[in-house]
Amino acid sequence: MFLEALGSAILGLALALAAAYRLPHRLPVRRIVLPTGIAGSLFGAFLTHTALGSVGFLPVMLGAAAVAAASLSLLLRPAGRLRHHHGATV
Repeated sequence: MFLEALGSAILGLALALAAAYRLPHRLPVRRIVLPTGIAGSLFGAFLTHTALGSVGFLPVMLGAAAVAAASLSLLLRPAGRLRHHHGATV
């Protein structure tokens, strides 16, 4: 179980670094992105291990990656500027 936790933390860090490198204009500062990836993957590993039991290392890592990616996607901002219409409607 220790290796699952360590592996998921490394996986979450790698996903967070990749996201921060590829999408710096759409994500907040790295000190928020990196812990979010790590925490998301640890929670995903815990959730998968709790739901499926001791099924093996790979399914737990897949669950960790899925929850880490979902957690990181919550930090994304819109790509373009939002258009505001400043017209008076009467």
